[in-house]
Amino acid sequence: MKAVILAGGYGKRLRPLTDDRPKPMVEILGKPIIAWQIEWLKMNGVDELALCVGYMKEVIMDYLGDGRRHSVSIEYVVEGEPLGTGGAVKNAEHLLKDEERFIVVNGDVLTDLNIGKMLSTTASGKSSIAVVPLPSPYGIVEVGDDSRITGFREKPRLDGFWINAGVYCLSSSVFRYLPEKGSIEYDTFPQLASNGVLYAVKYRDAYWRSIDTHKDVEEASKELSKG
Repeated sequence: MKAVILAGGYGKRLRPLTDDRPKPMVEILGKPIIAWQIEWLKMNGVDELALCVGYMKEVIMDYLGDGRRHSVSIEYVVEGEPLGTGGAVKNAEHLLKDEERFIVVNGDVLTDLNIGKMLSTTASGKSSIAVVPLPSPYGIVEVGDDSRITGFREKPRLDGFWINAGVYCLSSSVFRYLPEKGSIEYDTFPQLASNGVLYAVKYRDAYWRSIDTHKDVEEASKELSKG
């Protein structure tokens, strides 16, 4: 089983942290996001990685090398220009052509979700997206029928509303739907869904956070420091 990490992002909203490094190299508790991801993948039995790199690729390549220092095997796919998430995976086709299916993870995601659940519930020839409950960005005020406030909930997860967790289990058949340049989320997944070959795998209790802003870095540091 191979995994693709989409590690070519600029991380513009994380400047100045990304002025001298790509987004996956932003540190959480002194460790780059991509190092957290590699540890998580290894815990799930995945140790063959293809890294799609572009912006400041040398920073990632100098840090990870061929992966031996992290007990994994790493191959790189370099983008001469931004290709989008779909184009990046398409660009790695030569490394994945012999795989019946493979994992793709966005380079800004921190999670502990169980990849085995995706593998066991995604039928052969199908693809799936890991989904997690929508985290509310605000605290919730609980109000009774008589308008009396009964309590407060601090930034709860909104059960019943599911969001894309940025972790995918893809069949090799996906390559015929991938653009040379474009988005897997907007260009590919709608086609798969309309053809009835794309499924959701729900993770209610997994840890998950996407690192998009400085506040996400702060929140993730607090969460991970608590184990």
